Amino acid sequence: MTRYEYKVVPAPRRGERVRGVKAGEDRFAIALTNVMNTQAAAGWEYLRTETLPSEEREGLMGKTTVFQNMMVFRRLNAPAADAATPPTPLIEDRRDDDAASAPQTPVAASLHPVFRTPPLTATTAEAESPAPAPAVTTDARADVPGPVVTEDDRR
Repeated sequence: MTRYEYKVVPAPRRGERVRGVKAGEDRFAIALTNVMNTQAAAGWEYLRTETLPSEEREGLMGKTTVFQNMMVFRRLNAPAADAATPPTPLIEDRRDDDAASAPQTPVAASLHPVFRTPPLTATTAEAESPAPAPAVTTDARADVPGPVVTEDDRR
């Protein structure tokens, strides 16, 4: 089945100035030709021109209908895969090919560093007690929890 992709562009409203062309319809024809050639260079085929209504605001509360001339272009989309051919996998299954030849890489090594988790086992140097917490100075009243407030803080 053939599939198309469509593109709609506004038709030119005025002709283009070109040296030696004086008639208005000739200038307009040149403007249309330039739009069509530009789209054809990008791979688009001219299909038709449509006049379509568009509702626009007029003043604060009013609305009016304006008719817009639009040029419709199309091009072939990527060909659809036949039902007989299986879709290509997004991820290759290479377990049988590489099982004997390459050592297994842990999944965590292939992850971005932000998503890696720390190892669950610790060496003897890491297993020792953690660093001591910094000493906390307290006021003479040790029975009151919370930070120490000095005279400077009370002002």
